[in-house]
Amino acid sequence: MGKYDKKNDMELVLLARGGDTAAADVLLARYKDAVRGTAKKYFMLGGDQDDVIQEGMIGLFKAVQTFDPQGGASFKTYMNICVHNQILNAIEAASTRRHAPLNSSVSLDEALGLTDDLDSDPAEQAVFTEAMQLILSDESKLLSPLEKQVARMLAGGRDYREIAAQLERSPKSVDNAIQRIRRKLKDFFN
Repeated sequence: MGKYDKKNDMELVLLARGGDTAAADVLLARYKDAVRGTAKKYFMLGGDQDDVIQEGMIGLFKAVQTFDPQGGASFKTYMNICVHNQILNAIEAASTRRHAPLNSSVSLDEALGLTDDLDSDPAEQAVFTEAMQLILSDESKLLSPLEKQVARMLAGGRDYREIAAQLERSPKSVDNAIQRIRRKLKDFFN
């Protein structure tokens, strides 16, 4: 790799894009510490610092593959943006997966998330189920008494028209309660 050490970033990028893996390796090694420095500023839910660094290295690799010198920025500037964006995207994706039981398997129309979902983490599902039981308990102040009644009936498999008839309310008031429940639960779990 010694013959590449004196080449500038642009020369190495062109060589790497031409299939020269040694040139790509030199660029990755050259900016590894910069990636580590950026990565140490972030935390990824469900991951450790090495995962954040790995995402940063993916961003660096993408920068090597997509850099356009006609864009007006130096490779270093472009690389920093790519690394930063890759890390932020990974953190956002990890954060979204944190709520997988809520987002993918929990539907107020289907028993408030108390259904079995083979794709969700059993530990997360258990924590979510326990949280829902607490939220629906009489002691909880998160939901109003009407919202708790509606939520329990939804969990029992009733639709909003059946709930409205049983509670002697208009379907619109029950639908409004369902929307408030969804909003409150979303805020609670985020």
